[in-house]
Amino acid sequence: MSPLLKVINNKKTNINPIWIMRQAGRYLPEFREIRKKNTDFIKLCLNENLATKITLQPLKRFDLDAAIIFSDILMLPYGLNQKVEFKKNFGPILGDLNLDQILNLDEVDFVKKIFSIYKTIKVQLDL
Repeated sequence: MSPLLKVINNKKTNINPIWIMRQAGRYLPEFREIRKKNTDFIKLCLNENLATKITLQPLKRFDLDAAIIFSDILMLPYGLNQKVEFKKNFGPILGDLNLDQILNLDEVDFVKKIFSIYKTIKVQLDL
C-alpha cells in the first residue's frame, strides 16, 4: 500500500505523503511546450491523452505521492452549456448564466459534454 493510501486509510506511517497542486506545474517547461501547441484551453482539458500526460509531469520530475488531474473548475459551467472563454493575459470569461437552461439540462448531456475528463480519471486509475 502506498504512503498516500496508508494516510487516507488512517494507517500509521512514518512519512508524510506530499502532493502538488496542478497549477504548480505551470512552470514546467514540458507543460509550457504542450500549452504553446494547444491554445484552446477547453480542448486541452478535454484531450484525455494530453491531460494524462500533463497530470503525470510533476510525478516524473519529483518524488511525489500523487498529483491532481489536469482540468479546470470552469469545465463545470462548460458542461452546463454556459459560454466559457479563456482570454489570453486576462483570464476566464463566463457568458450569461441561464438558470432555465441549466435546470432543463439532461444529466446525460452534461456527462457527454465532459466525458473526456471521466476518461482521463479512468486512465489515471488504471496506471
